[in-house]
Amino acid sequence: MAKITFVTFDGVRFDTDAENGSTVMENAIRNAVPGIDAECGGACACATCHVYIDDAWKDVTGEPEAMEEDMLDFAYDVRPSSRLSCQIRVSDELDGLVVHVPERQA
Repeated sequence: MAKITFVTFDGVRFDTDAENGSTVMENAIRNAVPGIDAECGGACACATCHVYIDDAWKDVTGEPEAMEEDMLDFAYDVRPSSRLSCQIRVSDELDGLVVHVPERQA
């Protein structure tokens, strides 16, 4: 299990407990984190679970795969730290992960 902190665009923090094997997106939905729409349910077929990975965690979460990069083309305000939260699997090494939710989803 890992603790994940979601920070909304206006600075509100949501501290969650996430089970290993789940995705960051699933935990956002389970914990009613505002700003994560997840319209495709985690199929990497939209960009409505777009988040920014805190700089301290970019190496641990890794880079997006090609399909995710294609979907990020549809996201709002893409940055170098942009990821789709449905593509990040929770593991013990993500304990303490901080992600930032953009002002809006595409």
